[in-house]
Amino acid sequence: MFYTDNKLQYPVRVETPNPLFARALQQAIGGVEGEVRVAMQYFFQACGARGNPKYRDLLMNTAAEELGHIEMLATAVALNLEGAPLSMQEEAAGDPINGAVLGGLNLKNLLSAGLSAMPVDSDGVPFDMSHIYASGNIAADMTANVTAEATGRTLAVRLYNMTNDPGMKDMLAYLIARDTMHQNQFMAALEDLGGAEGNFPIPNSFPQDMEAQEFSYAYLGFQADGSEPAQGRWSQGTSMDGKGEFTTRVFQPLGEKPNLGKAKPKSGAQSQQI
Repeated sequence: MFYTDNKLQYPVRVETPNPLFARALQQAIGGVEGEVRVAMQYFFQACGARGNPKYRDLLMNTAAEELGHIEMLATAVALNLEGAPLSMQEEAAGDPINGAVLGGLNLKNLLSAGLSAMPVDSDGVPFDMSHIYASGNIAADMTANVTAEATGRTLAVRLYNMTNDPGMKDMLAYLIARDTMHQNQFMAALEDLGGAEGNFPIPNSFPQDMEAQEFSYAYLGFQADGSEPAQGRWSQGTSMDGKGEFTTRVFQPLGEKPNLGKAKPKSGAQSQQI
């Protein structure tokens, strides 16, 4: 169950409404880096979490928090849309300054939502859930969550640098701080599960002796001239999971040119293919 007390998780105030910034904030709601994405990602991960229930609790609590972030950002979008012209024919819309405001407005916020937020990105494209990663593997999910929070924090920092409104900076500073915590909590969960050596390669339940092990820790170079690729931590030394040694290999093809044979009759192919 979910509960609400109808209060915002953190204060949201806008001193100078800015419809263009409202459009930018939509990315933090319905963009691939946004709050709808992480709320649904953690929710579905929680719903499918098997094993120790503390990880489900972690995910569900964070999903509930992200729903509150959506509410905050939606309120910020609506407040930033205050004063936007409601008609192309309004005298204010003909003024060069106000015309620029209207030009920066995402018209979906006006036409479909009456100057309110929507589950869309900054271009008005609806979020379609294609970036929800809930694999049923707790280590894979926690790893994906660190990336989700990293991209979300990057977006929030960019938004922070786009505005001079004190209220918006204050709200975004809070969201940035929460992204900091979420990155750390998911990394802590991975450590709690046993860290890199206890979890990788994911899934750790598959026997590695069933892999083609000569390739398990080989960094492959595909330079056309056959030169060795640039070296790094990933090309030599002990592997990150502690289960092998990195090597570098200039790769040569092991297979042959594919030959699929003739097309089948009645397959719609040309007669020359049959």
